[in-house]
Amino acid sequence: MINLIISILCSVSVGVLFKYIKAKTSINIFLITINYLFAIVAAYVCFRPEIHFSDAAYNPYTISLSVLLPLVFILLTLSIRHSGIIKTDIAQRISLVIPIACSYWIFKEMIPASRWIGIITGFIALFFILNKERKSAANNPVYLFFVFLGYGIIDVLFKQVALQKNVPYTVALFYIFCGCFIFASLITIVSFLKKKFVIQKNAVFYGLLLGLFNFLNIYFYLKAHQSFAKNPTTVFATMNFGVILLGTLAGAFYFKEKLSKKNIAGLVLAVIAIILIVLSQIGKI
Repeated sequence: MINLIISILCSVSVGVLFKYIKAKTSINIFLITINYLFAIVAAYVCFRPEIHFSDAAYNPYTISLSVLLPLVFILLTLSIRHSGIIKTDIAQRISLVIPIACSYWIFKEMIPASRWIGIITGFIALFFILNKERKSAANNPVYLFFVFLGYGIIDVLFKQVALQKNVPYTVALFYIFCGCFIFASLITIVSFLKKKFVIQKNAVFYGLLLGLFNFLNIYFYLKAHQSFAKNPTTVFATMNFGVILLGTLAGAFYFKEKLSKKNIAGLVLAVIAIILIVLSQIGKI
């Protein structure tokens, strides 16, 4: 469970850092590219993988994640621009239904009734937490749909990476970051040539910080999936509900975001949902 807790903390740190960076500079694909470059360095220093062309570099999970991770960032940015942050956040969070469905249909997990109660409670919590005043009626269902689909598929792919027996997940992670860096670099070059953004000097520093937390987040997320190999819903649900719980608290205390009574009720329900899921995992209920 400690791996899952660390992954949640690192994921929330990435979100907090994004909000902080947004107040200081513009968030663009160049910053994300630097983030992946540092993640490559961190993965190499920590894991010392043998660099050669192998199944780890070319298997479908590695290639898919190499494209999807940077692409989802772009889709997330476009969705926020065209539909607003609240609708985008909802699309991102309800993507949890995809990995939960896959846990049942693909990974053949037997989900006990107590865990289903925790998952349903968590979704109710999400409804209350994300129930905020909409400042804009703007809506583009296409971007919202792809954010929903992208995050759901990424969760499932990471589960598959953790389950691979012929390729260590540490080696796979190194190649995933390499692929993300290459794909993001291509987008960066095209955007720069089209003069879509200007490279700012502090983008490198912020990119390094993002890379550190991003690396730790994914590394411990994969370790959590290995620890709960037979119970993927425990990881999917606890990760999702935990991130939005701590993220909302961070927004309230650090960024002084106001919480309504519904939001507070949602936070309480999120805590209950996580407790139910954890207790069902350790066999207490």
